[in-house]
Amino acid sequence: MKKVITYGTFDLLHWGHINLLRRAKLLGDHLTVCLSSDEFNAVKNKKAYHSYENRKLILESIRYVDAVIPENNWNQKFTDVEDHNIDIFVMGDDWKGKFDFLKDQCEVVYLPRTEGISTSQIKQDLFEING
Repeated sequence: MKKVITYGTFDLLHWGHINLLRRAKLLGDHLTVCLSSDEFNAVKNKKAYHSYENRKLILESIRYVDAVIPENNWNQKFTDVEDHNIDIFVMGDDWKGKFDFLKDQCEVVYLPRTEGISTSQIKQDLFEING
C-alpha cells in the first residue's frame, strides 16, 4: 500500500483544496492530512475561521481523505513520515523546495496550485464586501 501525506490549515474549504486532495490521493492508496491545530496556526500568525475540530470534521467527510492527524509544530514532518510509513509527501508548489530535506525518507511532490482561488483571496474579498 502506497501512503501519501499532505499538510495544511484547510480553512474556508474551496475547490482548490479539493483539487489538491484529489490529486494527492491519486498518487497512492491512502491519504493522511496533517491539519494545523489552532495553537500552531497562532504560532504561524494565522487565524482560521473554523476551529480545528470543525475543520477536521469537514476533511474527514471528503472521500479522498483516509485519516486526519494534528499538525502541532514545524518539525514534526520528519517523524510523521517515519511514524506513518509515508511513501509520498505532497504540498502545493508554492512550497517548492522547502521540504526537500525529506527526500531521503520519501518521495516529495509539489503539486501546482489551482488557479483563480485561494483562502487568502476569499478572506480579502469578504473583507472588501463587508468593509
